[in-house]
Amino acid sequence: MEFTEIDIRKYCEESPLSLIGDQWALLSAGSRNGWNTMTVSWGQLGVLWNKNVATVYLRPQRHTLKFVEENENFTLSFFPPEYRRALSFCGSHSGRDCDKAKETGLTPVFGSGSVWFEEAKLVLVCRKLYRQPLLPECFLDRETEQKCYPEKDYHICFIGEITAAMKR
Repeated sequence: MEFTEIDIRKYCEESPLSLIGDQWALLSAGSRNGWNTMTVSWGQLGVLWNKNVATVYLRPQRHTLKFVEENENFTLSFFPPEYRRALSFCGSHSGRDCDKAKETGLTPVFGSGSVWFEEAKLVLVCRKLYRQPLLPECFLDRETEQKCYPEKDYHICFIGEITAAMKR
């Protein structure tokens, strides 16, 4: 079954909160010459600056950060439940040490200035608009900061304009 481009504003089959927080996604960036992917379960989908956007967060030690930093686009790939094990693997192993596609059986697809996966049910292609490290002094809830950042490895936030949305 081929991907069909859709209007993301009309996609209402699933809650964005469930897509990211419960089902997770693969955040990917790069090209045939080099790419990586990682599992994300924190993020937002919404409207900012009169654009449809996705917000993602990467810790500084993540290998995928290099690819997001070096490329104009990143993607979010959402999967059917049977791919949960693959997403778990991609979230707990580094692309520095293994070939995640080979290990999980996922098939990378290259296009639109990035990479996503043939097995996905929904893919969002995003063009980077904004980058900002989370700053410890900006936390209003110190308990959240201490719980989520005991190593002081604060996420770097990226906001990307959703330039294409495709579903199966």
